[in-house]
Amino acid sequence: MSHSQPAADSTRSAAHPWELLTPQRRIQGISAILLPFDAAGFVDFTGFAEHVKRTAAAGIVPAVNMDTGYGHLIGEATRRQVLVTAREAVGPAAGKPFGGLVAGACVVDGEGDAFDEVAYAQQLAMITEAEATPVIFPSWGLNSGSDADVIGRLATLAGHTSHFIGFELAKAFHPAGRVLSLEAYAELMAMPTCLGAKHSSLSRRLEWDRLALRNRTRPDFHVFTGNDLAIDMVRYGSDWLLGLSTAWPEAFALRDAWWAAGDRRFDELDDALQALGDFAFRWPVPAYKHSMAQFLHLRGLIGCDATHSQSLPRPESDREILAGLRDRIDAAMGATPEAH
Repeated sequence: MSHSQPAADSTRSAAHPWELLTPQRRIQGISAILLPFDAAGFVDFTGFAEHVKRTAAAGIVPAVNMDTGYGHLIGEATRRQVLVTAREAVGPAAGKPFGGLVAGACVVDGEGDAFDEVAYAQQLAMITEAEATPVIFPSWGLNSGSDADVIGRLATLAGHTSHFIGFELAKAFHPAGRVLSLEAYAELMAMPTCLGAKHSSLSRRLEWDRLALRNRTRPDFHVFTGNDLAIDMVRYGSDWLLGLSTAWPEAFALRDAWWAAGDRRFDELDDALQALGDFAFRWPVPAYKHSMAQFLHLRGLIGCDATHSQSLPRPESDREILAGLRDRIDAAMGATPEAH
């Protein structure tokens, strides 16, 4: 089944994709960390802490309480424990990009509910206490109404924190998701405390438009691709905040280092990682979390491939395909440099 795409914006950039190519650029990576569970259905905080440590050690900023961490399914106490555990695993915030830790400010509501500023403010305060950078997670109340309504609410939330990351999300990931018009995105980009925004429309065209706008108006703004079906958007100037990277953050770090060095091994490693993304993020998209658990279990990094009880499963037969993809990525990481 194909993924639905948002309608195209009426305002289009004149830039062609190849004009956006940025060879040998240093890429900023943020990895949405899978929250592992044990066979009894409890959070495996030991496995989680080790995964956060590995991610940070690879030079990738961990992001917790995101969709990959079941941020909308776990309760307040678990979110807080996740934050505390992650901060201990990462270490002090001083001198690290984004404080070395990013976290979803998640408010769980229902269709038709009003915007809950108080609940968001509480989430932002909890994240600030952990010295992490908040990602303002979509909710029904936040994303209802017009684009102007959404931007107004984000501006209100900006008053509750010194800095934040925005988040556009296709409904393929969550029914409360919303992708802004390019005009509204420009208003988000104009907020000085908004450091960047995760763009998860699954559309290259919409992301290219955002990159062209960024280049013209605010070069320091991070367009974080959330397109797990097109992770090579980094070629065009995107940074990334992905759930796919939780499968192998060291591989993403190596891929990015090869891009910065102009090393052509980038392409085959990117292709291998994209093959995993294409398989794991097939329909239904939210089941990718089980694919990530299966993959990490196959790599021997978590005790089992259990997921949250309300998360969609993948078939056991996927494990054989995932094992082949694991071997392909491993081979690409070990590729010998070409003679010049």
